[in-house]
Amino acid sequence: MKGNTLSDKQIELAVLDMAGTTVADGGLVLRAFDAAATAAGVPAEGPERDAAVRYVVETMGQSKISVFRALLGDEDRARLANRTFEAAYDEFAGEATPIPGAAEAITRLRDAGIKVALTTGFSRGTQDRLLDALGWREIADLTLAPSEAGRGRPYPDLVLTALLRLQADSVDHVAVLGDTASDIGTGLAAGARIVAGTLTGAHDEEQLRAAGATHVVPSVVEFADLLLTEHAASPDAP
Repeated sequence: MKGNTLSDKQIELAVLDMAGTTVADGGLVLRAFDAAATAAGVPAEGPERDAAVRYVVETMGQSKISVFRALLGDEDRARLANRTFEAAYDEFAGEATPIPGAAEAITRLRDAGIKVALTTGFSRGTQDRLLDALGWREIADLTLAPSEAGRGRPYPDLVLTALLRLQADSVDHVAVLGDTASDIGTGLAAGARIVAGTLTGAHDEEQLRAAGATHVVPSVVEFADLLLTEHAASPDAP
């Protein structure tokens, strides 16, 4: 892995994405997008639909309403698409499963004294539906949707809001994990010391490294290993 130099500044906060990072997406986002695009009048086949799908994959992790605004260029159509997307994803959310080892990794981090925030590009309602489907209401110290932070990814707001609410000492004590270039952009914009990409979601290692990831890990399990190894080796460790 790239860049895992130990620091005397312990990680106090891990900010983890949900779909594709701690939650196995299984194509649910693209299925929900298909319903949304159809509702917004995007032809079911052809260049316009193909371009729309490419854009959605490229912008995975970003606030969905922002994606629809950029894609459709019309506020009414964007809101219709977003409502349809959320309704479709809510219907599919019961099919969602954790990334193998994710719940245990989160528990290990918290047991070591590292606070955990789960973030998303979905609305709060959709995030809650996903948390309920997984039985994850109490799994993290904080869950955040874009509307609660100000702006979604790739802006730094989700990470900085988590830092403020969970009272981490500084951005140097924050680690971020996500499966998309947008997740990496958010972590870097926030100044987090560790901004890692995981290979369980939308983007591959080349895309994650091109976005500036400090580390690329197979999954959230290895991310927890990374943080806990550093935590144990730090001069600040109890």
